[in-house]
Amino acid sequence: MEPRFGSKNEKPWSKERPSLRQTQHKFSRMMSDDNQDTFKSVSRKPGLQIWTINNMQMVPVPAQGFGNFFEGDCYIVLFMSQSKGSGQSADIHYWIGNSSSQDEQGAAAIFVTQLDEHLGGGPVQYREVQGNESPRFRSYFKNGLIYKKGGVASGFHHVDTNVYNVLRLLHVKGRKHVTASEVEVSWSSFNNGDIFLLDMGKAIVQWNGPQSNRREKLKAVLLAQDIRDRERGGRAQIGVVEGADEKDSPELMKVLMAVLGQRAGPLKEALPDDRSDEVQNTSVRLYHVFENSGNLVVQEVATQPLTQDLLHSSDCYILDQRGSNVMVWKGKQASKEERKEALNRAVGYIKAKNYPSSTSVKVMTEGGESAMFKHMFKSWSDRGQTQGLGSAYSMGKIAKVEQVKFDVMELHARPELAAQQRMVDDGSGDVKVWRIEDLELAEVNPSTYGQFYGGDCYLVLYTYQISNQQQYILYMWQGRHATKDEITASAYQAVDVDNKYNGAPVQVRVVMGKEPRHFLAIFKGKLVIFEGGTGRPGVANPEGGARLFQVRGTNEMNTKATEVPSRASSLNTNDVFLLKTDHMCFLWYGKGCSGDERVMGRAMSDVLSKQDKQVVMEGQEPAEFWVNLGGKAPYASDKRLQKEEPPHSPRLFECSNQIGKFRMTEVEDFAQSDLDEEDVMLLDTWEEIFLWVGNSANQYETKEAWNSAQDYLRTHPAGRDLDTPVLFVKQGFEPPTFTGWFTAWDPHKWSDLNNTNLNKSAVGGGYGAPGGPASSPPSYRIHGGDLSPRPSTPSSPSTQRNSSSVTLSPSSPSTGGSVMFLAPELLVNKTPDELPADVDPGLREDYLSDKDFENLLGTTRADFKRLPKWRQSDMKKKAGLF
Repeated sequence: MEPRFGSKNEKPWSKERPSLRQTQHKFSRMMSDDNQDTFKSVSRKPGLQIWTINNMQMVPVPAQGFGNFFEGDCYIVLFMSQSKGSGQSADIHYWIGNSSSQDEQGAAAIFVTQLDEHLGGGPVQYREVQGNESPRFRSYFKNGLIYKKGGVASGFHHVDTNVYNVLRLLHVKGRKHVTASEVEVSWSSFNNGDIFLLDMGKAIVQWNGPQSNRREKLKAVLLAQDIRDRERGGRAQIGVVEGADEKDSPELMKVLMAVLGQRAGPLKEALPDDRSDEVQNTSVRLYHVFENSGNLVVQEVATQPLTQDLLHSSDCYILDQRGSNVMVWKGKQASKEERKEALNRAVGYIKAKNYPSSTSVKVMTEGGESAMFKHMFKSWSDRGQTQGLGSAYSMGKIAKVEQVKFDVMELHARPELAAQQRMVDDGSGDVKVWRIEDLELAEVNPSTYGQFYGGDCYLVLYTYQISNQQQYILYMWQGRHATKDEITASAYQAVDVDNKYNGAPVQVRVVMGKEPRHFLAIFKGKLVIFEGGTGRPGVANPEGGARLFQVRGTNEMNTKATEVPSRASSLNTNDVFLLKTDHMCFLWYGKGCSGDERVMGRAMSDVLSKQDKQVVMEGQEPAEFWVNLGGKAPYASDKRLQKEEPPHSPRLFECSNQIGKFRMTEVEDFAQSDLDEEDVMLLDTWEEIFLWVGNSANQYETKEAWNSAQDYLRTHPAGRDLDTPVLFVKQGFEPPTFTGWFTAWDPHKWSDLNNTNLNKSAVGGGYGAPGGPASSPPSYRIHGGDLSPRPSTPSSPSTQRNSSSVTLSPSSPSTGGSVMFLAPELLVNKTPDELPADVDPGLREDYLSDKDFENLLGTTRADFKRLPKWRQSDMKKKAGLF
């Protein structure tokens, strides 16, 4: 079958079939039904499972080997997850090592297809290439990926775990997603910008390049701990050397020199970091893949913004984000052959387009689309999706606004509900409003709260309480006809107000007409938005004759009146309108409006006018009504639509403008720990954009945060609304509408992280990667023993090949070691004042050697870290360490 491009793109695919396809055909005959025995052992329990391809068979990888990938091999990675209310989902990845053979790659692709069928055809399939793994893949290995030399195809042998006869140098790169590659054990491999781990089996020395930053150092520490816990059973010691201050760690430098030899000349300059994982790209094209007279045709269907109705269940499609992502969508009613060939077609498409072989490929089945795929479409709704408390309807021209009653205590108790509703409470807190006048703040008379003029800018400070603590939201409402100076002044004044409250307020930029739900609730059904003019006292707004207001809402929580052009075409059969003239106020009820909407219309008429009210039913309007609207004319009279706001999954990105172009790195399966104190993070919940600013983010990034959000919306392939509300959230002051998007939120996390000190010495805490010894994340205080070679340690790296010749000995104040293990008598049954300087009273066990730790507590350090906190505390009390 000869694939080709159809109609818009008549350039045919390569005449030569991909060699991968030939390999797959070759081995598909070799693989009998006996392989189904392999799939019988596949667990459907939530978690991670990994296989490597060995002699064309799937061989399970032990849990302690997770995160280690041999460059000469191919792997299959299965991740099963359980989501609330949506059942079980699966992701299948096949990983291609840079040195793997074509045979192994073909076998892996076949196994992926068979595994997909075994799991019912629902999993999302990912093709991963070494060094270009997807964020989803990297999310399984929070401590990073280790690329090892060797593998079946290269003729090398795998390095066993739990042995100490090891000598290797790992080059560590990355701040968000860490990778470590084996390099030559020599000073020539080092550079000033990165971090290197010298792994000697019983000892690991971490060397931090002078130009590396705090986050990179922390990630490398976690990776070193991960190696210790999973490969050495928690029994290796770790030392840290600051490359900029090597003289502060003389004993550790002796170890490095003993293994690497004397350093000759300066080190190489820092290497540029890899590109971000995701580049926002508006160029999205959808292709239809089908057979025509025995030929496979790939025909362009549409460009962005895409709509869901372009996808038909009987067909298969390729979505191309200009080479940064290639996604294949398989309709449920497509033929079995078409669905089986989806992955091959994507690889063939990449070759035809001359895209790099490392281009990301994802294959998904109808109903199992990824969040990224759905975000490529203007709107998306899942079949049979359930709508509970929190479902909302869009504010389109003839859309209904859903009535929802809020229980304030329930919102406070369930942040996930507050996030879904975009409501921190029911709007019953305290409100203060200022208007920008002469570029300064002027307090607004409370009697006019809720009246906003398109020629003005306002600041609205909302104060509420959670657990007896005051919380703040600062809304910046910017009128459509306000001057640029006033809009700029509103931003500057917001900073001043924010500073007066010590940075606690959440700042929300509100564009006229795009008011968030909570903003409506604040004004209790009395929110009126005038198209132009000003609310400044003593300034007369020009009278324009009759004025028409559209009223939308069913209760005090969700109602607002918006001025619209006073002409008949502005009417809508599903809404309530107020026509205010010099002598009369007409209250017009469309045939499609509800009783609740009529009640709110009546209440709003009292806010807008003290004149007599005349109720006008649609179809029974007096002539005077049409005269004031300039004559009768057609208007929207379609049947009421209940258009649900698309339930797009939230996505988290690390934002960067450092190279002059806005880039994003997506964080898959995100958690609170992914919020980097040194970064600005963007959380997209579709209806709102959150900008989270870490305490250590640089001033430039913070200043550019608003622009970054606009860049993100402007370049979004789904053609997003540029006026989407943007919320500016600072670390430590997160509202429940933000924290509720995270599966678990620890309000004390930031205070714990403030104890971070990465410049002291060796690591003493424990941390387990997925599948490794389960232990609590470290407290990030760096402690441990000094690494001192025996006097007989060879001085030449060529003779230093067995790490067992390196022993560990406690340092003393005279050795110059940065931090030392302490004798138990200095720590046991001592008051905090009696402890040696710099010892954390709550972490005394970290200052014990492994032997003393086991003698006092009766367990290993790794096993202790696996215990619950209450059990740890009890054991420490009995040992006199509390």
